[in-house]
Amino acid sequence: MTVATAFAVAAILALAVAVLLIGRAAVAAHSARSAADLAALAAAHALREGEDACGVASGIAVANGARLAVCTIDGDDVVTRAEVAVDLGLLGTRTASAVARAGPV
Repeated sequence: MTVATAFAVAAILALAVAVLLIGRAAVAAHSARSAADLAALAAAHALREGEDACGVASGIAVANGARLAVCTIDGDDVVTRAEVAVDLGLLGTRTASAVARAGPV
């Protein structure tokens, strides 16, 4: 194996690792958006039914692999922020977050 071949293989491996890390971050962002949306919808329904909206939202977020970071009741609307931790190897652990709002139409 020549030096040029070794460098080419190393570059291809580095590119593959970068693509995998970007994919992992994208999946975490999608999970955070889904959890925030579902938590906000469930909380808005619970608020309408007279239940603990933020307690319901927290349970839904956890069931979707996220942590409910913020739950605010704004009149008839509920605003939630869900966070999902993502391990990026040598880059450390980061957090993907998303905000959602739900309420009556």
